[in-house]
Amino acid sequence: MEMKLNIKVWRQKSRDAKGGFETYPVTANSHMSFLEMLDVLNEDLIKQRKEPVVFEHDCREGICGTCSLVINGQPHGPSAGTTTCQLHMRHYKDGDTITVEPYRAKAFPVIKDLAVDRSAFDRIIQAGGFISVNAGQAPDGNSIPIEKDVAGRAFEAAACIGCGACVAACPNGSAMLFTSAKISHLGHLPQGEVEADRRAMNMIHQMEKEGFGNCSNIAACEAECPKEIKLENIAFMNKSYLKAVFSGRD
Repeated sequence: MEMKLNIKVWRQKSRDAKGGFETYPVTANSHMSFLEMLDVLNEDLIKQRKEPVVFEHDCREGICGTCSLVINGQPHGPSAGTTTCQLHMRHYKDGDTITVEPYRAKAFPVIKDLAVDRSAFDRIIQAGGFISVNAGQAPDGNSIPIEKDVAGRAFEAAACIGCGACVAACPNGSAMLFTSAKISHLGHLPQGEVEADRRAMNMIHQMEKEGFGNCSNIAACEAECPKEIKLENIAFMNKSYLKAVFSGRD
């Protein structure tokens, strides 16, 4: 079904430039994804010899986490457990005004329009998101027995795609859900035990260095996470950090 929409989108030329909202009419189809609707908007702007809206995207399959937008005040839009690229226009009605803006956080500076710099996440992972393994042929997948519930918790944490919705949803701009997911992913597995203490210390210190805020304990991060990462990972991270402190590795 065809629908006419008003897209109120944030425009900002550069990190240091002053930004503001501009509203554009768009004719979309209810079967389109949200990003396809933005493609139509950009095609219209190009035909009018206007600069298209810059936004990030890659896989468009809910895997990569780059399609990070705040839509009507909600990271990734109104659908629970859904990335922006998986959001479809059937959730909106003819005549709706949709506000689209970038993630707002001190550690996520705007690059241009809707695109933000999330390299802080990369530096957190670089600080400790690795394990020590012997080089050479890959070991057999069943050579290290792991209890099913332990493996399950690790896999659930590993589902984090690093989109940053948790940061955008948190009033304090906290990255604790993201960081805890990365610590839990490796910390639950025997392969990650060697660096467990160092990983917790280094990743948390890097998180603080990047300027992310503290956990607000309102659980907005869990509610807006497209992969439904659980708050229990933050508890695991705090436990790992305290263990490292009392082990004298600070």
